[in-house]
Amino acid sequence: MANKITIRALNTFPVKGMSVQTHETVQVSTGENLPLDRSWAIEAGGRKFDPVSPAYMPKTAFTQLMSFEKIAALETHMDVSAGTPVLTISRNGKQVARGDLATPVGRQIIEQFMAAYMKDELRGGPRVVHAEGHHFTDVPAKFISILNLASVREVERVVGKPIDPLRFRANIHIDGAEPWAEFGWLSKQLHVDGSPVFRVAERIKRCAAISVNPQTAERDMNLPRTLMSAFQHDDCGIYASAIADANLTVGQQIIVG
Repeated sequence: MANKITIRALNTFPVKGMSVQTHETVQVSTGENLPLDRSWAIEAGGRKFDPVSPAYMPKTAFTQLMSFEKIAALETHMDVSAGTPVLTISRNGKQVARGDLATPVGRQIIEQFMAAYMKDELRGGPRVVHAEGHHFTDVPAKFISILNLASVREVERVVGKPIDPLRFRANIHIDGAEPWAEFGWLSKQLHVDGSPVFRVAERIKRCAAISVNPQTAERDMNLPRTLMSAFQHDDCGIYASAIADANLTVGQQIIVG
């Protein structure tokens, strides 16, 4: 390709629906999601997830931005440096809850805070859930999501104001491709610094979650409707499967093969 496509950001979302954590480098393993990406979730009152026999459940089972925009007002950070997953929740820069999710007491602290914070929205008591090797992604397959920043800029052009790419909650941000070029990459391999690392699987169909401003927790645009009216689709981004083990680093070049 004529354009030089580069990795601009590497993101994971340790708790489904909660804050991004950015990385300069991240390990990719064949056939897997990114490490710790959506490894935890908070059930929205249903208490149906079985950690002993984990299975895919639809996003509506959990707290997430499509249904509960107010969680965007919370800042979360997962610290695993000491060997256990310690989640800190802050609001307006002040810590409001902190718990080790590997312990019943730590999970209860987070659950009690979420129950109070979302008492008017939840249909029952929230429950922090996790299962080793399971990821609470929006689709059953073990995909990694990729966002073309040039496509986001096209949407910005239509709406006439800036759009935070984090609305789309993608794992990898790339730049240097033409707008919407990624939709022509289906079934193709993506080579990172010369080695094949991904195979593009499908386009990402977008829901109301992208209408929530991650900075203000407000639904300030109807982006799925904008996509459909301006571009005749409501897709933005692509899912890819990892076909090799690799270390990804911000700034690496991607070539479509």
